[in-house]
Amino acid sequence: MQSEPIAVTQRPDPGSPPAEPRLPSQNGFQRSGGLESSSLPPGDGVGEAGVVVNGGLGLLRRGSPDRSTASSPSVDRISQYENAWTGSPRKPGEVGFRVVASSGRPRLTLEAFPNEVLTHILSHLPPASLSSVTLVCRRFHNLVTTPHAWRSAFSRYFPGPYTVENGSQAPAAIEAGDVVSDKRVFARLTALASWRSEYILRTRLLRSLARGKPTQFQPTKKHGTVRSANVRNGSAIVTYTSNLLYPVSHLHGSFATKKAPLFIHGAVEQGIASASDPSTVKVGTWGLSDHQMFRHFADLFPGDAEYGLGAGDIVGQPNCMDVSQPFGMIYGEGCPQGRSYFILSAEHRGRFLSVSDTSSQPELGIPALNMITHSTTAVWIAKTPQILKMSGGMIAMLAGSSSGVLSAYSLGPHPAYERRYERGQVTARWVLSPGVPIIGIAVDDSYSTARQARRRIFAVVLNALGEVFYLTDLPQQPRNLPTGLSAEILDQMAWKTGRSARWELVELSRRIPRPDPFNLEPVDGSYSPRSSSDSMKLSVDQIAAETKDIEQYLMFKPKHFRKVCESWNMRRDLQVDFAGDDGNGSGESVTVITRGTGEDEKASIRRFARKLSPVGSARSSTPDALPSNVSNSIFGGPVGAPSSLPSSRDSSHLDELSSLTTYSEWYITDFHFGDRKGVRITTTAIDMSIYSILTIDEDPLLSMSGRSTSSSAMSSPMPHMKQSSSSDVPGQRARYLAAGTDTGQVFVWDLRAPSAQNSEVINSAPPLRVIQTDSPQVSCVALSSLCLVHGGNDGLVQAWDPLASITRPIRTMNSRFSSRARRRLVQAEASIQGVGNNYYAAGAISLDPDPTVLRGMVSLGTHVRYWSYSSSAADQYKSSKRRFRHSQRGSNSDPEGQRFSNTGRGALQDFIEDERIEMERQRVADEKEQAHLSSRFGVDLLGADATEDQILAYARLLSEETYTSDVLKRGQSVDCSVASTSPSDTIGPHDSPFAPEAFSSSSSPYQETADHPDDDDDLAEAIRLSLLDEQLPPFEPSPSIPIKYGKGYKAAVSQDSNDGGHAESSRQQEMDDLEFALQLSLVEEHSRNQAEQTGHQEFPILLSSGDNKGKGRAL
Repeated sequence: MQSEPIAVTQRPDPGSPPAEPRLPSQNGFQRSGGLESSSLPPGDGVGEAGVVVNGGLGLLRRGSPDRSTASSPSVDRISQYENAWTGSPRKPGEVGFRVVASSGRPRLTLEAFPNEVLTHILSHLPPASLSSVTLVCRRFHNLVTTPHAWRSAFSRYFPGPYTVENGSQAPAAIEAGDVVSDKRVFARLTALASWRSEYILRTRLLRSLARGKPTQFQPTKKHGTVRSANVRNGSAIVTYTSNLLYPVSHLHGSFATKKAPLFIHGAVEQGIASASDPSTVKVGTWGLSDHQMFRHFADLFPGDAEYGLGAGDIVGQPNCMDVSQPFGMIYGEGCPQGRSYFILSAEHRGRFLSVSDTSSQPELGIPALNMITHSTTAVWIAKTPQILKMSGGMIAMLAGSSSGVLSAYSLGPHPAYERRYERGQVTARWVLSPGVPIIGIAVDDSYSTARQARRRIFAVVLNALGEVFYLTDLPQQPRNLPTGLSAEILDQMAWKTGRSARWELVELSRRIPRPDPFNLEPVDGSYSPRSSSDSMKLSVDQIAAETKDIEQYLMFKPKHFRKVCESWNMRRDLQVDFAGDDGNGSGESVTVITRGTGEDEKASIRRFARKLSPVGSARSSTPDALPSNVSNSIFGGPVGAPSSLPSSRDSSHLDELSSLTTYSEWYITDFHFGDRKGVRITTTAIDMSIYSILTIDEDPLLSMSGRSTSSSAMSSPMPHMKQSSSSDVPGQRARYLAAGTDTGQVFVWDLRAPSAQNSEVINSAPPLRVIQTDSPQVSCVALSSLCLVHGGNDGLVQAWDPLASITRPIRTMNSRFSSRARRRLVQAEASIQGVGNNYYAAGAISLDPDPTVLRGMVSLGTHVRYWSYSSSAADQYKSSKRRFRHSQRGSNSDPEGQRFSNTGRGALQDFIEDERIEMERQRVADEKEQAHLSSRFGVDLLGADATEDQILAYARLLSEETYTSDVLKRGQSVDCSVASTSPSDTIGPHDSPFAPEAFSSSSSPYQETADHPDDDDDLAEAIRLSLLDEQLPPFEPSPSIPIKYGKGYKAAVSQDSNDGGHAESSRQQEMDDLEFALQLSLVEEHSRNQAEQTGHQEFPILLSSGDNKGKGRAL
């Protein structure tokens, strides 16, 4: 007879350590061979319930008498078994299997699993344990050293897009068949990265960022130790003012490897920028002494709508700015007759850029510009010297106008440049979209000769109708130009230089005309002329006709384009990925962001990706070379001309491609917001890390991993890569795009997501992650390969992991302001005027392009906050040197590093020592102050432990005694009730222990005399009433108060002192002063009575005495 089933209880082995909980977002369910398995309760060894557990895996053993239950589905058995652990009641007939006690050794060991299952098991280990498993045996070593094991471990630790904010698995991944891909898209951290190095390094850096330990700081010799004391003592965060009057809106920094970073911060509302060095916590004088009164559209045209809306007669917008730490600042006025202004970082005074003042010359392609309606709508300044080197100093600044004219300017002469340009000299001009404002400019700061040889995009421009123009060639100025040319000649040469390069239009972004079935409009809404190039070989008549056509469009107002065209919007953003690559020498992408802030406007993000295709396979494309005549390209020069660079092993496939005539095909991808509706974008940013801005040809990992047939697999750090492809690189060379909204959300997409196979199909890309911050509105955001940093309009600045290793913020760089400030922001947003200048919000963020260096800066109103966290443990892992036996200061792993706190204060020993010295200094200062108060005011007469009530009672007692003594000396009776209860009672001079000069006649030294100014009047009234009550003869002084003059004054004082034996000798002088004051009162009263008796005199005679001059005057 079979025994009854044993009840299943949760009784794990007490000797085994508790297992970590397995989250569904990290593990999920795995299906293999049609059999499903689920996670069992934790435990090791053989449990009492007959569950054989070995290495975290459970094996159920069914009894032989219950073979009839084998036909039941396995899913039901597993669910029933799970319900048994919860202690739910069940009937005897509902159990589909029996759990019997196990005897002897387990029949299944860890080595019995196949390699695939064993790799999956080992991938659950942390990085350190996974590395140690390689020492167990050869089989484990072979399994762990393969990329698959580390990739599985990476995907489990970083769930990526399959995790929502509550940590559970996304429903889309479960509906796809319960199979979650282990591929993650991200930008790698190091040059020669692998899944193992990315896993270990990324987890260490995130841990270092979460701990927030300050980095090791060594101040330079030229800087003092006072300014850098807080950084040297272990502070990871430093905050200081930018010396600007308005909130900082633009921020840019230069990060060096072994030098302290330098920053430039500008306020667009003020039009002034300043520079600072966070290592010395010092803001320089650059930019602050150059004050200009810039004009604003809101001040000149109050009540008129901005951005060409409203009546649509003029174009106006807020002023624009761009800053560059190496070169300076450029500023543009967004009002009619607006000017462009720039200041170099090497100068303390700026200057205005020249405008076109030449007349119309159609035969030269120079149109007449209307400077009355001209305004600057977009500016750009170079961030790296690479641009100036490639263009020979000709293109250093760009300015776009409301007329659709783009102008290029130089920064000045340089010994390395072939030609000499003056500061602010105009070098090139183009008319890209006449009458339509240019609202966005982007230039490749990493442009090189290799990119120029492959005809990659150099600059991109966006206008108000959403049209995208791009430039693939650098303009060339005529040679042998004389020096000292006039401004008019220089302007003509700029127009001629602009014709040496042609701007192409992305056809998929061409303006969309409104329906006009009756041809009522004078021009076609889909057509727009622009400046031609010399490569088109147009005749003089054709150039003149084109110029007149441009002048006609320049006369149109914004309301005309809004009437004949759709999608007029001047509040778009432009983000360009110049390093995108399709493997054929192209792959750049242009992203146009519509914020959705206007009326009836929907937020959207559209990407235009460029691909090169041969002539025969082009479907809808823009030719990069004419098919009929290969040698004559519209860009000038032969298309198949060999590159001037020496051939390399990683460019052999491009040499074959360059010999063919290619076309540029553009593919559209829309980045959607998931199920979020009514999204309004407030800010956008893209990843600017070191390895995210490299093309495939410049990528060291691909160039050394068998990119060409001449390279060997043994020389590659990734010998497992049979074919060179970006999909084999950890992270697949992704690049993040982030967008913040007015609801506190941050969306993250892969800017290099796959495009559609057909250029006529528009595909969509979902967000990789949606972050819900605690800020009511995201005001700025910045990205790196490691983390995402967001800033809110409430001052909250936090770092997040885009790969969702944790759903909470990694670290908070700046906490939000007080609730009172947030309430004021809410009230300001609800008002008609709006917020105005928000001095609480985070305005701009700048991060180090090296993601392994944890430092950056954020602007908070007019202040800036710089942080620098230690990553020395990760630095030791990246280097090939032997690890330090005693780690340096600021390490994340050594015991000495535990001296640092998570609050950002840093080295606790130095901090405690500084606090001890400060407390000793404060104690000495307090003792000196107490001694001064005691000697002057006698605050310690009742002892050091006297309370405030005791001191006040003592002061009241002194006041009552003084009043009593004064009345007795005058021979009057004392009213006890008045003497004890009158609020005007004071401390008499005879009863006070204080000096006359330190004594107040209206209150005690323990009271605030400034708060009771009426006590003096009360005292004077009391003296006057006491004199009137005596009723003395008008010419005889009071016998109780002897009046003496001259030498007799001292004798009277001495006699009075002898009669009043109760007074002390130290108080005699105070008594004399009071007697003299009463004497003056009597004389004054006598003079007033005499004047009343003799009658009114218009000019009374001043009475005086010969002995005491001036003291007996009648007032």
